[in-house]
Amino acid sequence: MKIERWRPFWHTPVWFLSLILVIGILPVHADENEAPAAPGRTMARQAIKGAEAWSTVDHAKLQALNKNFATGAEITDACLSCHSEADAQFRESIHWTWLANGDREKGKAGYSLNNFCLSTNKLADESCLACHPGWGTRREAINCLACHSRKTMNFEEAFEDYQAFSVETDDESIEIAKEIQVSIQAAAQDIGRPVRDNCGSCHFYGGGGDGVKHGDLDSSLAKPSKSLDVHMGVDGQNFDCVRCHTTVSHHIAGRVYTTPAASHRKSLVEDDLAAKITCESCHTATPHRDGSKVNDHTDKVACQTCHIPEFAREKPTKLSWDWSQAGKLKDGKPYKTKDEFGQYDYMSIKGSMEWAKQVRPEYHWFNGSIRSLTLKDEITPGETVPVSRPVGGREDINSRIYPFKIHRGVQPYDTKTNRLLAPLLSGADGYWTTLDWQRALSTGMKAVDLEYSGDFEFVESTYVFPITHMVAPGEKALSCNDCHVNTGSRLSTLTGFYMPGRDAANPVNSMGWLLVLGSVVGILVHGVGRFFTNGNKEK
Repeated sequence: MKIERWRPFWHTPVWFLSLILVIGILPVHADENEAPAAPGRTMARQAIKGAEAWSTVDHAKLQALNKNFATGAEITDACLSCHSEADAQFRESIHWTWLANGDREKGKAGYSLNNFCLSTNKLADESCLACHPGWGTRREAINCLACHSRKTMNFEEAFEDYQAFSVETDDESIEIAKEIQVSIQAAAQDIGRPVRDNCGSCHFYGGGGDGVKHGDLDSSLAKPSKSLDVHMGVDGQNFDCVRCHTTVSHHIAGRVYTTPAASHRKSLVEDDLAAKITCESCHTATPHRDGSKVNDHTDKVACQTCHIPEFAREKPTKLSWDWSQAGKLKDGKPYKTKDEFGQYDYMSIKGSMEWAKQVRPEYHWFNGSIRSLTLKDEITPGETVPVSRPVGGREDINSRIYPFKIHRGVQPYDTKTNRLLAPLLSGADGYWTTLDWQRALSTGMKAVDLEYSGDFEFVESTYVFPITHMVAPGEKALSCNDCHVNTGSRLSTLTGFYMPGRDAANPVNSMGWLLVLGSVVGILVHGVGRFFTNGNKEK
């Protein structure tokens, strides 16, 4: 965090001026970039030493992978002939179950919902399954290649074409089938740990498009510069996702629905087996140089708060989605319009949407857990519904001030049960096909086995996304005056505590002015007295 020059004295709290008069001018450190490397940076370099991944097997030489594959399930069987425990491990992971730690209520495959694409209808909405790592109907055999193949290809189309051409007897069809099979085998043999393209194929495009959901995760992170993300930058550390999202038995460290990403704030100095999911894992709890004031902030301020000043810095992210505006027609037909970023800001099948770039985060106390509503929870009509919200508070020892993207929505709810609704969107009965809310809501709620009264209205809502990617270079981090200032403070919405520079304390200010005036009067009296005393002595 860089420290800028002092603001003009009339912008400085009076108590602070009086303190300066009493104890003298306080030393201000130079920019950390001009100082020797901070301990936290040194520890981080040691933590990532030897980052080059290596392997003891060339999958292209394995007999199990050197044969024709007519289906994805056959590839999975070949993988499991060596990786015997992988299937059982992965089927217990959140990437397969889409449930929160085994909780049958919460998760994409449960009763959870959001305020952008609303719900998967317990996986009945087939469009949502595009990101489920399975073959066929996406819930049969595990698709190992989704995470581990270095080749990008449309496997569904490839297998469909191969099966069609392989049954033909003409020379051209036989040759085409051979070419397709060569591509399939190449993808099955070029295997390694997941890279950004593997993870990003789903996580960059969640919610229906590039950058829709998170704000700090979009396709700009496929090959970012270090000015966009100092860890993932190809001209910097060039981290893949798994460098921080460490994995044990196919369970990948990271934020989930109900529990913190890390239950203990440990650095690798304390425990060399600690997951690398938090900043402290590599940088420790005192990342800046000894004596730096910013080290005193780490018990209450998350590293991301200062080091991610804006998100969606290269590509826009969606900030709002109003479903109540959906269904409008032009000349009797659905239509679309685009905004200044080339993104759809209106679609008949989706409603009105707002996009933005270079977005300043909103800040909340956060202990790592998210509290989310489900389709079974009642809401209060007429009030903005927090579909998800951060858990934490100033008195919580595990809470820090943390940056968030807040997505604002307008979505349907049942006026009789006072519960949010999950319309089916895709398919023959889905809203995108019919533009019929009643039909979509009835079908969607039937899919989740919950009551729908037949009466609905729309309600405003919010949904939170913690911001943790797109870490800016140190010189772009926030300065003291971004928060400790009377007007325009980034933390102006956080109340219940006193922040120097931001908050006025009238009794303290009054005492400060008395000290200032008393000091000035004392100096003047002393000076006048010395003047006359010295004059009398000379006479």
